[in-house]
Amino acid sequence: MAPDKKDNGSGNLYQKFRFLIFGAPKQLKDANLFHKMSLIPILAWVGLGADGLSSSAYGPEEAFRALGQHTYLAIMLGLLTALTVFIISYAYSRIIEHFPHGGGGYIVATHMLGEKAGVVSGSALLVDYVLTITVSIAACVDAMFSYIPQGYHHYKVPFACFLAVFLIVLNIRGVKESIAVMAPIFATFVVTHIVMLLYGVFMHTDRFVPLAHEFKTGLHHDLSTIGIFGILLLFLRAYSLGGGTYTGIEAVSNGLQIMREPRVQTGKRTMVYMATSLAFTAGVLFFCYSLIGITPVEGKTLNAVLADGLFAKWPMGNVIAFITIFSEGALLLVAAQTGFVDGPRVMSNMAVDSWFPHRFAALSVRLTMRNGIMLMGSATIALLLYTKGSVDALIVMYSINVFVTFSLSQLGMSRFFIQRRKEDPKWLQHLSIHLLGLAICATILVITTVEKFAEGGWLTLLITSVVIALCYIVKGHYLKVRAGVNQLDEMLLDFPSSGLPNTDATDHNAATAIQLVSGYSGFGVHTLLTLLTTFPKTYKNVIFVSVAVIDSGSFKGAEEVAALEQSVQEGLEKYVGLARKLGFAADYRMAVGTDVVESATELCQQLAEVYPRSTVFTGQLTFRLEKFYHRLLHNETAFAIQRRLQWNGLTTVILPIRVNI
Repeated sequence: MAPDKKDNGSGNLYQKFRFLIFGAPKQLKDANLFHKMSLIPILAWVGLGADGLSSSAYGPEEAFRALGQHTYLAIMLGLLTALTVFIISYAYSRIIEHFPHGGGGYIVATHMLGEKAGVVSGSALLVDYVLTITVSIAACVDAMFSYIPQGYHHYKVPFACFLAVFLIVLNIRGVKESIAVMAPIFATFVVTHIVMLLYGVFMHTDRFVPLAHEFKTGLHHDLSTIGIFGILLLFLRAYSLGGGTYTGIEAVSNGLQIMREPRVQTGKRTMVYMATSLAFTAGVLFFCYSLIGITPVEGKTLNAVLADGLFAKWPMGNVIAFITIFSEGALLLVAAQTGFVDGPRVMSNMAVDSWFPHRFAALSVRLTMRNGIMLMGSATIALLLYTKGSVDALIVMYSINVFVTFSLSQLGMSRFFIQRRKEDPKWLQHLSIHLLGLAICATILVITTVEKFAEGGWLTLLITSVVIALCYIVKGHYLKVRAGVNQLDEMLLDFPSSGLPNTDATDHNAATAIQLVSGYSGFGVHTLLTLLTTFPKTYKNVIFVSVAVIDSGSFKGAEEVAALEQSVQEGLEKYVGLARKLGFAADYRMAVGTDVVESATELCQQLAEVYPRSTVFTGQLTFRLEKFYHRLLHNETAFAIQRRLQWNGLTTVILPIRVNI
């Protein structure tokens, strides 16, 4: 017995270490679970709005640099940028109202424009969220290294990869936990940047008149040289290349599932916080760039140059400037959270619709989408290594995809209100907002794609096209499998049985077959009939076991979980009724969990103690030709359960279910 105790001790030590790093499992039976995990508006602003607010670290800079020598246009650019933030935010507030369960661009495009538009929007959004994480981390590192000597800048990429790993671990622990850790960073950013921007404006009021004169002089000069059309093209190009400023706006609508009830009101309030803070920060940054006459400095961001100039004469000015820009870099790290919060959620929505492998809809014991988090993190590290952490290269890739999703969302909502024109008296008012948003987003998308195609835009389009193609391959496979399973349903769901049902109680000392099932279907009935024909007159009892699996599709609230439990119970009762009509004493057991293997194994072990002469049976899809991708697309649950149970001395038999595809 000593070795067993040692193994258990080692296992407990390993488990404690895992819980320390990744957090302990959530208790699904906790009546207040959804309330505890949900986010109030302030925390939602930190976790989701940070993506939008943090884009002020690179979006305005890209636009300002694109103006070249024509910096007098920066004031108009700042005003239009702030206005655009409010327009797109208002449009997404309408999306929140009509799609209260979240999903954002993917759900809107799928429901309003069809599944083809949906998979394009979803794939673009997934690539965009990977780039959200990558850009945020790269810009964070740039900001932090602005105050580190050039000789150490070759450590940027390794440090960025380390931050990516840190975020993977933090997000596997849980969304609320990760946001709570980073809330102080967000608060520091808000305070330091309010001080910097207001000081920059109010301490340079003497520059207002000269700035107005510079605007008039610059405009007159450009009218006489490049003309009004040239000025408009220049302005439009800078405005479009600053499109990264708006890239986090959709995050709130995508993340509604993690917000506290009432979700719509919480989401809309969060959107107001995010839009107001972003419009103020981006707009005033443009004003300060012009007011103070900021010029680029090698190895520093424009915001770092601005902070250095403003705080130079303050006591401990260098320290204050460092804290300001360090908080900006740290906020970018918080913004990377959005990719880890919303990216796996979009992935799980697509997995529920069979565009992605179904395992990406699964939740871990900490109720996080671990598979999606790991995939997003791995893709981020790969992009950091490929681009060598270059923000310029990543921004080009980043800005294209988000406006694909924006454009499809606005087009979908425009169609929605046109269809509702007879029912909604305010349809024209709502439609005008979405049409304006569509025009803005489509314009930025076209200009950015054309302008930056050769500089890296082609890579974004290529990656997105590959993701779309893979989605169609996955969907095609699942449709073929579903057709094969449907044939079983047609043949076996109404399986005829004669005679009176067996009403005897199960005999604990009789031979017992424990059958694992998942919902009442032809698959389960086929497994039962195979069991009976393969082992005739062997078993007297049949106990059906099922796990109500909590995945991202059902983890939306207590009502959805209760409905799932009810559905599973009804299916089990049908199996029991069928088995009794076939002459067997029958019963069922069920559990609620996120891990089928763990929950089913525990139930079977409990039953084996009650029915010592028991054997576990489960079915497994079998294909004519086994392909390398079958294991990715179809879980190996049956084999995993078999390994665990047989290790514990419980005989487990896997019965093959053939699918002709």
